[in-house]
Amino acid sequence: MTKQLTTCLKISCAILMVAATTVLTSCGSESNQQINQEMPPQATDFIELNSGSTAVKTTYPGTIEGSINVDIKAQVTGYLEAIYVKEGDYVQKGQSLFKIKSEVFNEQVNNSSAALKAALAAQANAKLELEKIKPLVEGKVVSEMQLKTAQSGYEASSAQVAQAKASLSSSQINAGFALIKAPVSGYIGRIPNRIGNLVTPGDTAPLTSLSEINNVFVYFSMSEADFVAFKKADKADKTVAGKVELVMADGSVYGHKGNLEAASGNIDRATGSMTMKAVFPNPDKLLRSGGAGRVVIHQTLNGVLSLPMGSVKDIQDKFFVFRLADSNKVAMTPIEIAGSSGNHYLVKSGVQSGNKIAVNRIDVLNDGMQVEPKMISSNSLSK
Repeated sequence: MTKQLTTCLKISCAILMVAATTVLTSCGSESNQQINQEMPPQATDFIELNSGSTAVKTTYPGTIEGSINVDIKAQVTGYLEAIYVKEGDYVQKGQSLFKIKSEVFNEQVNNSSAALKAALAAQANAKLELEKIKPLVEGKVVSEMQLKTAQSGYEASSAQVAQAKASLSSSQINAGFALIKAPVSGYIGRIPNRIGNLVTPGDTAPLTSLSEINNVFVYFSMSEADFVAFKKADKADKTVAGKVELVMADGSVYGHKGNLEAASGNIDRATGSMTMKAVFPNPDKLLRSGGAGRVVIHQTLNGVLSLPMGSVKDIQDKFFVFRLADSNKVAMTPIEIAGSSGNHYLVKSGVQSGNKIAVNRIDVLNDGMQVEPKMISSNSLSK
């Protein structure tokens, strides 16, 4: 009996809680409607949306690299004998950078030179032997077999001469590698080695790096959607790719405009982005390889709806505007933002050309509230 009574009490309480919640919700809804009805119409400014041209500025983080970046490595093994440059120096193409002790390479050149001389002497002897036998064969003093033997000896000595010349050339090349010169003009990077260190072609760290920065490349990535939009804009206006700016690390705008190029022919499947590069002239050598900056692309979009940011209400990362509806009431309308330009949002969906949008009092307006609309020109609003 006690259990049945307890169960009945629980059911009764649940029914009462549901009824109370329903009543409160109904009261809240009716309360909002009553507030809208009791509040006097609010004098509110509206603008009429019209599609037009809008200047858009898009920014991407990027890394700076020289137009030519070269790692300088040893091509022969030896001890570092001399360093002719300092870190940060600007060097010209062909300028000497490092010297590896070359005594062993010079001795190889001497040995190869001596071997060549011996081969040339053997070739000369073989030639004399061949020239001596030829008339004897014609006079049938000796057999043709001796002539063939002499001819083979001469060809073998000639091959030895060619081999000795190749060996000498290889020795001279190795001796030349002992003096390391700049393959291009540019700035010297860090030099980790010191005089007396053993350097080899297999070393992981290079002797130094060389960067040509008369022009620099700023690499960055843009999304596939941005890339498609850029290509469309560039097709319509060929100057878009040449209007690129660079914001440097200190926040200032670089004094020269750049040109935009694709650094990759394909979109990365893993990231869904396209690697791009902006090419900037660098006459003052202000930009250096390894630096960072922000690439700014300016475009003009046609047929775009834009709204003042002050007319848009942000609620938990969702955007709303108050559109003028029938009977001078406002309808709280969700919109989708495509981007921004200055103090304006670019609208992707939710409103259309000809809609009248409230530009003030959005903090006190509610859905269905009656207002006293006043139409103003969008030009009167600050851009």
